[in-house]
Amino acid sequence: MADKSATRFHESLRKIYQRAPLPEAWKYQGNLPWADPAFGARMLQEHLDDSHGAASRVSAERARQVDWICDRLDLKAGDRLCDLTCGPGLYAVEFAQRGVHVTGVDFAPTSIAYARSLAASEGVETRCNFKQQDIRSLDLAEAKFDAAILLYGQLGVFPRSEAAAILGAVHKLLVPGGQLLLEMLDPAKVDKTDTNWWFTDDSGIWGESAFLHLGERFWDDAQQLSTERFHTIDLATGQLSEMQLNDQTYQPADLAGTLRESGFDEPALLPAWNGLELYDAAEWLVYIAPRT
Repeated sequence: MADKSATRFHESLRKIYQRAPLPEAWKYQGNLPWADPAFGARMLQEHLDDSHGAASRVSAERARQVDWICDRLDLKAGDRLCDLTCGPGLYAVEFAQRGVHVTGVDFAPTSIAYARSLAASEGVETRCNFKQQDIRSLDLAEAKFDAAILLYGQLGVFPRSEAAAILGAVHKLLVPGGQLLLEMLDPAKVDKTDTNWWFTDDSGIWGESAFLHLGERFWDDAQQLSTERFHTIDLATGQLSEMQLNDQTYQPADLAGTLRESGFDEPALLPAWNGLELYDAAEWLVYIAPRT
């Protein structure tokens, strides 16, 4: 067994050595394997870790965001909100606790299962409806929501054509006068340098036991696209896994045009969450687009 692991480890290192100099954009659909049960379980732990905001913002910041969104979108008890890429329901439950009826959509089964249990434990399950769906193929009743949110730059993990189709589908979900709040990275703050890194750990998002992790980040200026490629070797078995994450950056005028083409009115643009106290607020632009 040891000899097989050593051989596999050697093969894994050779594969990394022989990797393409530049990764193929949108390989593995350009996203992390959220629907994989093992990866999803590890990612869930990152979402629930209130010591950092790497996966989900910490609870105090989420509460401030929810209050701000309710005020800005004039969301009241009884109103209907669609939370797209809702993850484990941390925002959805916050909204439900304020009387808002929330439909959360995410394609990670681990996240949806946790969201349902969280809503039940907080006594708001009657105001929460969680659906395991890919937002590229939304299957929700049209024209029923007063507002929709798509936070933490999640629209950027889709190619431009798919992102435009998603915005068109969201437009159909909103009642006339309904609003979409969209959070995207500020292109002026995006790191455009090519970088690489490596580290080891006993467990974490990249593995359930000791692993070696090597990552690379590439910037394509013509496409305004970053690509991160991750290689992880399980140190017990020598097994190699490869993942990739793409992030499409948009200039404000570009995204505003896509929103208009999707049927929305001219969006309001609020840099840095309009001064809201978030540790990373300066990195983000908030678009609020009303439906005609």
